[in-house]
Amino acid sequence: MPRFNKGAAVDSIAENYCDILKLDHGRQHGNCPLLPLVRDLPVGIIIADVQGIFTHINREAERILGLGDESVQSSGWSAKYGCYRPDRVTLFPQQELPLARALQGEEVRAELIFIRNAAQPQGVWIRASAAPLRSIPEQAGSAVVVFNDVSEQRRAVERIELLSRAVEQTADSVVITDHAGVIQYVNPAFEATTGYSAADALGNTPRILRSGEHTPEFYGDLWAQILRGEPFRGTLVNRKKTGELYWAEQTITPIKDDAGKVRQFVSVLKDITDWRKREEQDIQLRLARQVQQRFYRPLPPFPGLDVGTAVCPAVETGGDYVDLLHKADDSLTIALGDVSGHGLDAAMLMTLTRAYVRSFCMQLPRLSEVLTAVNRMLVSDLDEDRYVTLLLAHLNLAECTLSYASAGHVPGLLLDDTGEVRFVLESSGVPLGLFEEYEVATRTIPFQPGSLLVLLTDGVTEACNRDGDQWGLKRVIDYVRLHRAEAAQQIADGICDCSRRFAGRENQQDDVTAIVFKKTE
Repeated sequence: MPRFNKGAAVDSIAENYCDILKLDHGRQHGNCPLLPLVRDLPVGIIIADVQGIFTHINREAERILGLGDESVQSSGWSAKYGCYRPDRVTLFPQQELPLARALQGEEVRAELIFIRNAAQPQGVWIRASAAPLRSIPEQAGSAVVVFNDVSEQRRAVERIELLSRAVEQTADSVVITDHAGVIQYVNPAFEATTGYSAADALGNTPRILRSGEHTPEFYGDLWAQILRGEPFRGTLVNRKKTGELYWAEQTITPIKDDAGKVRQFVSVLKDITDWRKREEQDIQLRLARQVQQRFYRPLPPFPGLDVGTAVCPAVETGGDYVDLLHKADDSLTIALGDVSGHGLDAAMLMTLTRAYVRSFCMQLPRLSEVLTAVNRMLVSDLDEDRYVTLLLAHLNLAECTLSYASAGHVPGLLLDDTGEVRFVLESSGVPLGLFEEYEVATRTIPFQPGSLLVLLTDGVTEACNRDGDQWGLKRVIDYVRLHRAEAAQQIADGICDCSRRFAGRENQQDDVTAIVFKKTE
């Protein structure tokens, strides 16, 4: 008698069962003495007669299906027992079920079916084979189906398929090597990240990624660690096929066989180059903001003046700065500057410029001379694409005069007590740091009681809305004229707030700074 093994292929089991029936010549009156043996076999077995009525169903078949012989004809099998296609949604058409096809004389091999019904709500996967019983006269027209529960194997296959899809589709590079480090597999992300195709990598070793940034001792320690069966986790600098360096957060896991011996290595590399750049930028911006905030202190009270200062730094810290120098003759010198660029470089350049301005203002009598001296120092310090716009204003309240010199800075405004613009403090020279030869003019104008001086940076006037329109100097004038009766601080705050609201939800691209002086005496 053929032996039955639960692990054998289902179609072979069906053939064996048919052989048993064919070999049985001792039956009488259609009774098969081997059927009691079939009842206890570890595979599901069902025999149906020519009418499609079950004549035999063994215990394993009842366990797998969750139902016994329900005296259901073939036209109702699919719905009653819950026979679904592998998509687990579509019911098997009755005529395509293996047993129904066998009743029509067809032999069916290893059909995958998903069973779900009230007794098996979670569902069971079976693999079924069926055959007609032609060689047995008493069962002419009958057929047999043999099946077993392959749910565990199916789940294992699904896990493998899921893992395969995950490895193939993950954004991280995956490399599998043998014990000697020879690459056996790379996923598409490895090809996209490194520029090495699978053909380039297979048969090679991870040395193709070495950047030269790590010492031989580093790699020696790494290999010693993973050969001991210990996973490695670290951050490496690797080199792409183009020669470009990139940062990778890497995990190398040894894969052991049943005996505990390391056979392969799986390496997962996450490209963190962009993250590191952002981290470095964030650190620089935090440092820059700390530097910048040191010079954004409120201006101190000054007799005869109402002073307001509003500063709204951008997300990317720029180089605006405000400074006020109180001289011994009770006059004031105001410096309002804007350094090109953003970040730590701009903040440091702002600090340097501020130091130069303070030093030369104490040494030189005229504002034009101060700007010339600062330019001379900056030319030797700055790169070709860096510059500083700077407006210096000197208020002599005793003489009621305002002197100013502007190196490429946004125009300032001087309004009278009626709101009329009396003077526009236009630039009288190019920005600092561009040319060694430098000339700039100083101009002096009246600063009478009731006068209102407004100084700005270009973050105010050049704030753009979504249509690309700038807020502009005219809107500043309109706002100041309308609110001129308010305190200087309210006016300064209002200018900045209106400028930012005009830009809407767009990211603020530049620092926004406004200073307002109102002569009260």
